[in-house]
Amino acid sequence: MSCRPLLLAGTLLFFCSVAPAHADPCKAPLPAQAGLRFSGTVRYVGDGDGLCVGGTTDPNEWIEVRLADFDAPEFHQAGGAAAKVALERIALHREVTCTTERGRSGRIVSFDRVIARCRIGSDSIGDLLRQAGIVAGGN
Repeated sequence: MSCRPLLLAGTLLFFCSVAPAHADPCKAPLPAQAGLRFSGTVRYVGDGDGLCVGGTTDPNEWIEVRLADFDAPEFHQAGGAAAKVALERIALHREVTCTTERGRSGRIVSFDRVIARCRIGSDSIGDLLRQAGIVAGGN
């Protein structure tokens, strides 16, 4: 009996079960200065400290943000998935106002995201994540 059909079926099953990677849909140009303010609706949450803010449903107008005041664990680390779920619960589809800041490195942009402190009303999203019990632990 040949193992070839079994090997071929296993290979096909593997490639059909691999989930495609999804890039963040945010496509707007990023602000390039500290202290710039922008606002809109949180349209997408990528992880526990990354989100997209836009005034319309067009991803070409969404600004990708890295929260300045909260470092979430990476998604594959302990607590990373819970941080993303918490950020979705707190911020997704909510109106926010964000102000760009310099990160620890002095840069405004980190990994293709603008560093910003975002607020829902007068509450910082970073503070809301801490109040929800999410433990900081990212980079």
